Amino acid sequence: MKSKNRSRRDPIRFAVIGQGHFAQTSILPAFENARGCELAALFSDDVTKLRALRKQYDVEYALPYAELGEFLESGAVDAVYVAVPNDLHALFTERAAGAGVHVLCEKPIAANSAQATRMISACERGGVKLMIAYRLHFEPANLAAMEIVRGGEIGEARFLSTVFSQQVTAENTRTQGEHAGGPLRDVGVYCINAARYLFRDEPTEAVAFGARKRNDARFREIDEQLAALLRFPGERLAQLTCSFGAYGHSEVRVMGTKGTVALSPAFNMRDLVLEVEVGGKTRSKTFKRRDQVAPELEELAACIREGRDPEPSGREGLADLRVIEAIEASARSGRRVSIERVFPERRPRAGQARRRPPHGRVSTVNVQPPTQQRNS
Repeated sequence: MKSKNRSRRDPIRFAVIGQGHFAQTSILPAFENARGCELAALFSDDVTKLRALRKQYDVEYALPYAELGEFLESGAVDAVYVAVPNDLHALFTERAAGAGVHVLCEKPIAANSAQATRMISACERGGVKLMIAYRLHFEPANLAAMEIVRGGEIGEARFLSTVFSQQVTAENTRTQGEHAGGPLRDVGVYCINAARYLFRDEPTEAVAFGARKRNDARFREIDEQLAALLRFPGERLAQLTCSFGAYGHSEVRVMGTKGTVALSPAFNMRDLVLEVEVGGKTRSKTFKRRDQVAPELEELAACIREGRDPEPSGREGLADLRVIEAIEASARSGRRVSIERVFPERRPRAGQARRRPPHGRVSTVNVQPPTQQRNS
């Protein structure tokens, strides 16, 4: 099974670990658009999924998790995409790193910062790349908003407001505490990351509140929603609200001393609308829906071939996780919580934008959508 004499022109072979709804609707079909990438293996303990998806995508290997370790040691793949619940990210990342296999891991990077630190160290010891799946770091609308703020068109950015909400379905793993679920980790991480790349800085402290409907079975183990205020250097503030119990919507707005820039919707896999207002004049641009996962695959493949570190890296994931933990601690205690800064830091660049056409509808096997409605 081990491949030899591979050249830099050969495609980077991926195994996708976990075949949940996002993997089936977004990751697997993205390989059709991902240049220089090959879907070579699928892992799941659901035999029905493996059989059907192997045929649907013409994949050479479809195996249970118990065979992952031996498979990774075989050299049959160059990289893995870790798409399992949050609490399992560290386990599979460390296993891949130990076998010398590169890792693209879904966000948040891990269940806690101790796990994240171990993941980063394991990949460094193994001499492999660790990239976190921040798809918006390659998405043109979000990068355009970042450049408008960075270029000073709206003056000095003073505060930021962002929301991301959806109606989560019952029994989804995102509602389970044991899997490090909840709205902050699932959708709130987009708000945190946006604040960091739009301000191009790290927050120093957080204050937050959580809330939940006590009679809603979906929120027995997690908060229904959280709201937080983050303080950034330069006396700047970022306000974020994330929810699993409200109408599906995402948006972000930065207020500057001369104007404002906003994305609404901001974080979804659909058309994204950018609006800029300066001096009473407004302009807007619609960025048509694109494949947002294929660029991630391509970036990791390029990093492997060129021997460079990816952006976003494991440290980018750790930085967000430190903010998440501070928000959670503040919501529990009712107090302001300081945030430990992560070094070194790299920011998304406008040149990272990649445009890949959207794929059509795909059939899924033994999975249910995580939300009760389409997000706006």
